[in-house]
Amino acid sequence: MKKLLAVLMASLGIALAQGASAQQKVIKIGAVYPLSGALASTGGELKQAIELAQDIVNNPHPELKGIPLAAGAGLPNLGGAKIQVVFADSQGKPGVGQAEAERLIDQEHVVALTGAYQSDVTKTASRIAEQRGIPYLNGESSSPDLTQRGYKWFFRTTPNDETFIHNMMEFLDGLKNQPTKKIAVVYENTDFGVNTYKAVQKFAKQSGREIVANIAYSAGAPSLNSETQKLAAAKPDVAIFASYTSDAMLFVRTMRQMNYAPPIFLANDAGFIDSRFISEVGPQVQGVLTRDVWSNDLYTVKPIIKQVNDMFKAKTGKDLNGNSARSLQAILVLADAINRAGSTNPEAIRKALADTNLSADQIVMPWAGVKFDSNGQNLKGQGLILQLEGKQYQTVWPTNYKKQQNLPILPFTWKK
Repeated sequence: MKKLLAVLMASLGIALAQGASAQQKVIKIGAVYPLSGALASTGGELKQAIELAQDIVNNPHPELKGIPLAAGAGLPNLGGAKIQVVFADSQGKPGVGQAEAERLIDQEHVVALTGAYQSDVTKTASRIAEQRGIPYLNGESSSPDLTQRGYKWFFRTTPNDETFIHNMMEFLDGLKNQPTKKIAVVYENTDFGVNTYKAVQKFAKQSGREIVANIAYSAGAPSLNSETQKLAAAKPDVAIFASYTSDAMLFVRTMRQMNYAPPIFLANDAGFIDSRFISEVGPQVQGVLTRDVWSNDLYTVKPIIKQVNDMFKAKTGKDLNGNSARSLQAILVLADAINRAGSTNPEAIRKALADTNLSADQIVMPWAGVKFDSNGQNLKGQGLILQLEGKQYQTVWPTNYKKQQNLPILPFTWKK
């Protein structure tokens, strides 16, 4: 009887050990995004893209040649461990994002954080990560000051707004038959909007352009009539917008109602590339321009763009865009760093992120690669300028990426 009991206890011990081992093979990454509220449509797309990245890491995808971890299953340097992304809803609010970052660290015991799309939410969530010594990899927020805080644990794969606005000025320099000297900037009064305006100030002056209107507004305002009237009265050659989805749509409807069309309607990404924006107001706003980091028409230059987009579309019925593709890429970079660290120790992961040096062939984005400077900013990112045609944005800059030589079509006019 005692012998049988000993055998049973030994078997139970083996089973418990195997259970513990299985649990150890799941590595949690926290992701803070606006999953409810005004930005829920964007947050939902980012979540779907991250879930695809998780699938690419956890399951064999040998067709994605060159992408680290895609060919195998899980993280080989951690015994094939799978990543599990744990999502938290910021509701688009900095305070909620901060609280959710704390919860993910303290209760979910994540080894790293990603998010949070909006720069002002990323600022508060990453502050918690810095205080707790947890790596934070941001894929989408573009305010330059996020990598100017002297943080040790913060890394960003996307280019920032200084790069993007400089790209805009280069694009405008190439428009020979359209005036581009007078610029109006329309922006929400958050980190994203204010830093967009600061970047336009800097690079407009360097390129010999004048800001004729500085129009800040409160995000989620019920009416944008006053702001639109100020914009129309300024008579700019170029109107640059920094707005998230709901505000972008309201500006389109208000300007159209007032029968005002800026000759060059140029967005700083964000809400203007959201699938909801394109489906609901896209038919009326054909010809709007935006800066971006992703375009599905670049598959002839980089075939993996089509491969990954086809995977995303099969799962969601949607195309990847500059928001969702950057979120996907961030998880792939973070998973690669955790694997190279061979550990879930935060300092080991931080060091692996700092040592990241991925080439263009090792990432899905149309960038030169990923390599972080001493502030955690990716040095190898770049922007694009796209124009909306039909249900898709088409690349118009850099010109060597342009597929349709008749684009861009200017000046901008409203479509019926």
